[in-house]
Amino acid sequence: MLTLDFEQPIVNIEKKIEELRKMSEESGIDLSKEIETFEEQSREYKKELYENLKPAQKLQIARHPNRPNFMDYIGLMTTDFIEMHGDRCGTDDRAIIGGPARIDDRPVMIIGTMKGKTTKENLEYNFGMPQPQGYRKALRLFEHANRFDLPIITLIDTQGAYPGIKAEETGQGGAIAENLKEMAKLGVPVIAIITGEGCSGGALGLAVSNRVYVLEHAYYTVISPEGCASILWRDASLASTAADALKITGNDLLKLGIIDGVIKEPMGGAHYDYEFMANEMKTTILAALDEMKDMTPQQLKDDRYDKFRRMGVFNQ
Repeated sequence: MLTLDFEQPIVNIEKKIEELRKMSEESGIDLSKEIETFEEQSREYKKELYENLKPAQKLQIARHPNRPNFMDYIGLMTTDFIEMHGDRCGTDDRAIIGGPARIDDRPVMIIGTMKGKTTKENLEYNFGMPQPQGYRKALRLFEHANRFDLPIITLIDTQGAYPGIKAEETGQGGAIAENLKEMAKLGVPVIAIITGEGCSGGALGLAVSNRVYVLEHAYYTVISPEGCASILWRDASLASTAADALKITGNDLLKLGIIDGVIKEPMGGAHYDYEFMANEMKTTILAALDEMKDMTPQQLKDDRYDKFRRMGVFNQ
């Protein structure tokens, strides 16, 4: 598995543990106490490291190539998933996938951005960057869910909507704006979870919801740190400074009232334990659905409207 630069001390300790185990087996010398000491040291270092990550370090975990993607979560959290294709205008953007499914026998509409883990997969899914037809497909599924009274779950992991010329020519901004407008009017519960990257309007086009959650090492921001640094200082290498200033991590977003909760990840990040991560997300989703089960369509709309109107309001 890919090791991130700040994780190298952990790797060094684990290598030392393996060396001691091998030495003990080959020589017959009991080194169990020494091994136990190093294992305890490794556990303590990991705990301290991952509980005090800087935003730029969380950024690396959020972008880890082995991080679970949308279809991984579909397989672990849902049953009876049926993928629905196309925007009814002749195109099918693979960067957004969705369809009806069941979570613990509860029917839902689940929609998300999709990233690949290999170059071939990333080309198929356009590196998780949707085009206008992807947002139109998502809107079609939102409307379908609204018609049949299905709660909507969106799983978001995107560095933003695709910025290519063709996407702009075919109405990228308009497609996202249409989603923002129509999602605000949905009469069913809507839950959005940022599972990795949640950048710009490309993420918000799937996140106008009653509840927004962010995974512990995911991030949610109006612009990527690299983009922010390029605009402010004309230097993308200052992305770490921008990440600190943007307040992109779960705890900062929770304090600012942008999100409703942070979902705990396994030690080291979601890529270390897919099943644990899926179970944590599933528990959060079911609890949120229980909270909203008695709300009328108008109450759900008002709740969503009030949530977004409160953002950016400060008392002096």
